[in-house]
Amino acid sequence: MNYKTANSASGAALGLLIASVIFAVLAVVVKEAVAVPDIDADRADARSQALAQIRTNETACLANVGWADEARGLVRLPIDSAIRIAAQKWQNPAAARADLNARAEAAAAPAPAAAPKPSAFE
Repeated sequence: MNYKTANSASGAALGLLIASVIFAVLAVVVKEAVAVPDIDADRADARSQALAQIRTNETACLANVGWADEARGLVRLPIDSAIRIAAQKWQNPAAARADLNARAEAAAAPAPAAAPKPSAFE
């Protein structure tokens, strides 16, 4: 074996090892130095705000009286009030059943047609 070829081969291996270590150190330094923001950070904030708004609206709808569909005459009641009214009405089951059927038919009926808009050319 020739010492010249052995020294050049070991020198190449040593150079490759040093270059690899330098590359790894630089990669770690760059990773620690550069702060990359999360891709969906702003989206997560928007989603949490939207969820909070939805929950606020749901709570308001469950706790307050309001129109569910004014055209059909459907009213939204708080749960406690609805249970109390149902308990009072179901003291007489036959009358309550007839009233329930009438209200169900009224709720399932198609909404009244809106008046046609006058033509802009008239």
